[in-house]
Amino acid sequence: MGTLAIWKRFASRPGGKWAFSRLVCLKAPYFGSIRPRFEELRPGYCRVAIRKRRPVLNHIGTVHAIAMCNMAELAGGTMTEVTIPATHRWIPRGMTVEYLKKATTDLVAVATPESKPDWSAPGDYRVNVTVSDRGNEPVFRALITMWVSPKKVVE
Repeated sequence: MGTLAIWKRFASRPGGKWAFSRLVCLKAPYFGSIRPRFEELRPGYCRVAIRKRRPVLNHIGTVHAIAMCNMAELAGGTMTEVTIPATHRWIPRGMTVEYLKKATTDLVAVATPESKPDWSAPGDYRVNVTVSDRGNEPVFRALITMWVSPKKVVE
């Protein structure tokens, strides 16, 4: 069962979004460090939230830059996973980030594609991620380049 099918199965049930978030962190354990909460997921869109809590803070009491990078990679990667054809695979190639202001509240990351992709040949798929605070003010932006290519056929 694919990621999007699992999301659709879980998201509408009580505690389902929480359970889906935990499943993703079981598959990719490092993301568990930020305790993400998936709020919305569909092809071309992913929204993930984190709470401002001690383990994600830096020395000045704001959300750490790397916690926001983790949010961006999680949202961008999951959005890519549910957007590309089932015949393809992806891997991040690079990420450019901008820290816009101090992150002093809970945060929400939204990932969307930069443009409509062409899946006919392997290539870069660029994903925009904006992380905003509780007041909906952007605090961080990322552009993630994903390499997307057909899966190898096993005979």
